[in-house]
Amino acid sequence: MSYGPPHPVARLLLTPEDKEAPARAQRLLRMGLGEHPDPALDVFADHLAEHTGTPYAMVNFIGENRQFFAGLHVRPAVNLARADDSKPQLGRHLERDHGFCPHVVVRRKALVLEDVRDYPRFAGNPIVDEFGIRSYLGAPLIDSTGMVIGTVCVVDVEPRPWGRAGLETIKASAADLVTRLERREADGLPLL
Repeated sequence: MSYGPPHPVARLLLTPEDKEAPARAQRLLRMGLGEHPDPALDVFADHLAEHTGTPYAMVNFIGENRQFFAGLHVRPAVNLARADDSKPQLGRHLERDHGFCPHVVVRRKALVLEDVRDYPRFAGNPIVDEFGIRSYLGAPLIDSTGMVIGTVCVVDVEPRPWGRAGLETIKASAADLVTRLERREADGLPLL
């Protein structure tokens, strides 16, 4: 069964309104995040993927119009493209209405989707058909000012029983990363 891309009006209803986006974009700019890949964040994503056993892990900063994976792990043996290469490749940028991280940012809570097809609100998201994403686990990066600056997440092309252990892992990873980011900002220390 194919879910196909939602009607443009339906897509707008699926993506939550993000009133903090302008302030977040400014905060990310001041922190020097969200515009360039960060090797330390790639390492963080590598460790997160290894810890969760997933093919994809991201440190995602969400601006006003797009998402940017400043930290990205893509297991080389797994390819999100179809054999005929008609599906796009996962890169560092994603439209704001794609994926589940915008929901995490607005909700300010972790999101566990063991099989995205089980949730009508998420099954119609463009990444389900475009990239074949079937499961998602993500948590917000909430800094000491109370602003959600982004997310950490892992995804898979197969349904995954994340369970309580997965939820606790992603939440702890998010808290750890926020501490590292703020320490780096304040002291100029390396992230890892």
